[in-house]
Amino acid sequence: MSRQSSGSGRSVPPLRPFGLILHRDGRWSHEGLPIRNRKLRERFDRSVVYLPHEDAYVVQIAHFRGQIEIEETGFFVRWVDLTLGEVMLSDGSREPLNIECLSLSSFDGALIASVKAELRPGGLPARFFHGPQAELLAAAELAPDGRAMICVAGEWQPLPLALLEPEGND
Repeated sequence: MSRQSSGSGRSVPPLRPFGLILHRDGRWSHEGLPIRNRKLRERFDRSVVYLPHEDAYVVQIAHFRGQIEIEETGFFVRWVDLTLGEVMLSDGSREPLNIECLSLSSFDGALIASVKAELRPGGLPARFFHGPQAELLAAAELAPDGRAMICVAGEWQPLPLALLEPEGND
């Protein structure tokens, strides 16, 4: 296999899986063993990158990059700010909160946001952790017409009907 040049004279290793899995609850494992070191998990969280041309998620740390397997989403919503209309993701980036694109996880009904729309049409999925999901749903109010509404960046928006179906309420 040939190595690609990074433009700085250094070679970029070829993209290949190496046994690292990002689980749907945000845990990491390598070759079936959980990664328990908190600093290493946090470094992996911040290092997740989506490569649109390869349609693959990788961790990229300095000159190393390795393809990872994801169970559901490559990014997680760690924080929500309804005043600003933003979410903070597990990689440390901030994204606009797009209420109309919220959906439910097919695994367990957790909220899924659409983020990083510049990388793929329709964006990439990002799973809400429990705290931000609870905060977002606690801010919902019923409008006089019976629709569930939420105020995001000073503007009231309806929650998607798919979020209000009985099987989505845990």
